[in-house]
Amino acid sequence: MPYIKLNDLNMFYEEFGRGEALLFLHSHFSRGLLAFSGQILPFSGRYRCLYPDFRGHGRTMCKSLNWNSRIIADDMADFIGSLGIEAVHLVGYSCGAYVGCYMAAKYPKKVKSLVTIGGGAYPRPEGSGDFLPEKLEEKNETDFIEDMKERHYDAHQGDWRTFLRMTVADWQAHPNLTNEEWAAIKCPAFFINGENDPFGTCDELREKVSGSEVYEVKGSGHRPHFVGERAEEINTKILAFLSDVDKRI
Repeated sequence: MPYIKLNDLNMFYEEFGRGEALLFLHSHFSRGLLAFSGQILPFSGRYRCLYPDFRGHGRTMCKSLNWNSRIIADDMADFIGSLGIEAVHLVGYSCGAYVGCYMAAKYPKKVKSLVTIGGGAYPRPEGSGDFLPEKLEEKNETDFIEDMKERHYDAHQGDWRTFLRMTVADWQAHPNLTNEEWAAIKCPAFFINGENDPFGTCDELREKVSGSEVYEVKGSGHRPHFVGERAEEINTKILAFLSDVDKRI
């Protein structure tokens, strides 16, 4: 699988399919493909699908262990440029939703459309402190700790505690777009949230981005696109949205 040298990063990414470029932006505790396993086959038949591991995550390597959603948005803009791609469709989940919003606001010429899943317009720090390393050790959450050690070993160089502290800090602070940044998002946008998602609502995002479309998934939570949840339903909705955008470009 490919790596690409990008500023101070040796970035890992995976790629499937041909066609218009579609960049998938993963969540805090995940990495590229893990967050979108239910989207690989349905989307790669129509699009060139890119699944990078963010700075600080997965198999992407960097001497610095510091990161946040805004820095990652800059990385992603550089990433598509390094591949010779002028503009992409974005699909962002959770933290990736924030990254997508930052990209659409700061790099409008690089973003053809924006889809978010499980995103929000404001930080929701409630419960984040439970994921600090000290709290996890205190509660003997060994399975989760081992997952984080293994899943992100290349990125955190074995320093899983710093990885978790950076994750909690990002969770507590983002998204924090200004009103001017929200107003700068002009691309077609589609916001998806589960009815029971504690981390945001599609309606609050619709209020921030003029002309955006929304879809609330009844009875679902934070990750309706996952296999075993409502993946087929969500895939159908996103593909229809992207098809309509492609017709307008």
